[in-house]
Formats: sequence, structure tokens, C-alpha cells
Amino acid sequence: MEKAKTIRWNKLNKRTIVGIVLAGLLLFLTLIIYKVDVTEYVVVTQFGEPVATVSEPGLRLKLPDPVQSVRRLDKRIQIYQTSSLELLTLDKKSVAIDYYGTWKIVDPVIYLKTVKDKIGAEARLLDVFSSSLGVQLGKYNLDQLVNVDSEKLQLDTMLDGTVSYAKERALEYGIEVVDAQIRILNFPEANKQSVYDRMKAEREQMAQKYRSEGSEEASKIRTDAEKEQQILLSEAYKQAQQIKGEGDAEAIRIYGEAFQKDPAFYEFIRTLETYEKTIDGNTTLILPSTAEILKYLSGDSNGN
Repeated sequence: MEKAKTIRWNKLNKRTIVGIVLAGLLLFLTLIIYKVDVTEYVVVTQFGEPVATVSEPGLRLKLPDPVQSVRRLDKRIQIYQTSSLELLTLDKKSVAIDYYGTWKIVDPVIYLKTVKDKIGAEARLLDVFSSSLGVQLGKYNLDQLVNVDSEKLQLDTMLDGTVSYAKERALEYGIEVVDAQIRILNFPEANKQSVYDRMKAEREQMAQKYRSEGSEEASKIRTDAEKEQQILLSEAYKQAQQIKGEGDAEAIRIYGEAFQKDPAFYEFIRTLETYEKTIDGNTTLILPSTAEILKYLSGDSNGN
């Protein structure tokens, strides 16, 4: 009986020892093996000093803590956004800008040595973006940033300059500035009314310009129409006179032919037409009896 108990005790001890050894081995492996994710950088430090940087995903080996440790940094593009910032333009107008910037880590070692973490990075980025926007805004007048005329607007150019300037400043922290955009461009209360008045005046000026151009075009159209009217009337009058002349010539020709065929009848008809044009119910004629016009009224066709 005692022998059986001894055998069971020995088996239990062996299992315990094996379990302890496996647990120790697992713990040791966790101290020397680390995983790198696709979205991160891993910086291996030895007694606090960076000795290796890993950006490719997978499993890696290192010396156990506390000899070597790992620092994980997000290598994705990150967004930095802050509260409104008040700056001056070239023409000394104060504007309030609410903006955001995007950035990413490009040199993990420099990043750790200069800013250490995201909080330190954003503190540096505040200075980078503020100074960049301040420098670029100082190159443009207010009407180049806010204007109804798209040809005068230089806001995109100003932002491109801001990004370029910020890129140079941020590289010393192991950071790359990707982009910067303005969410809200507003004005302090003291400046708002003057800005609105200027915008209203510009609108009125543009409206007046359009009205002047419209009046000029209308006047031109009327002038062209009147000119064309005169040309058409002149052509119509010319054609009418030509037709009338042709009609008169044809009438004269017909009268001439009639006169040649029967001069006495032609003379009679012409005399009747004269009577019709000169004599009516209110006409009184005082003529000598020998007047040629009376020869048909007296009944004597020979004028007696």
C-alpha cells in the first residue's frame, strides 16, 4: 500500500515539475518574442536607448526584459485638430482660423528622442502649424482669402504654402505633415461688420458692372436693329419707286397707244378726268365761252 502511494506521489511530482518547466519556458518566450502589427512601428530599446526599428509585420526576437524592451508607435496617418487660432493677414486684418492637419511618423527613432509620445508630438505640431499658418497668412491680403471672385481667391495657394513650410519644420521631429485644411475661417466681432460691408460693396460693384454691360449691349442691339430697319425701309422705298415708275411708264405707254389709235376719244377721256378732278357740287367756274375745257359741257365737240 505504501509503495503504491509512493508511486502516485512521484508521478504527481513529475507532472508538477513538467508544468512548472513549461510555464517557465512560456514566460521566457514571451520575454524574448514580440509581434509587429502591420499598422505600427516597433522600436527595440536596450537600457532605454534605441537599437533597432522594425516596420515589417511578423514575429521577432529580442533579449528579455529589462535588457531590451519594445516601444510601439502607430505608423498610420493621424489627425491633429486644435481650437481656433487668431492671426493677421498682410493688410493687418485679424482672422480666426479653425483648422486641422494630418501627419504620420516617418522616423521612429527621432520621434522617440524628440517628442517621446503622441501628446508631445501634438504639442510640437501646435507650434508647427501655428507658425506655418502665421507666415503664409502674412503674405496675402484678406480679399485674397475671402472673395466672391474666384479669380482673386488665393486660399488654396496659401494652404499649399502652409503644408510645404510645415513639412520642413516637422521633419526634425521624425514627423511628416501630409496635409492641412481650414474648417472655418471667421472674423473677430470687431472686423465682421467691415468685412460684410466690403463684400456688399463688391456685390454692388459687380451688379453695376453687369447692368452697364447689359445697357451697352441693349443699346448696340437697338442701334443695329434701327440700322437694319432703315436699310429695309430704304430698299422697300427703292423697290416701290421702281415699281411705281414702271407703272407710270406702262400707263404712259398705254395712253400713248390709245391716243395713236383714236386721238379724239383719248382727248375726250382725258377731259372727263379733268372734269372729275376739278369740278364738284361746290365748284363754280368762271370761264370765257371759248375755253377749251367747256367744249364738251356745251355739247359742241368742235368747240363752237
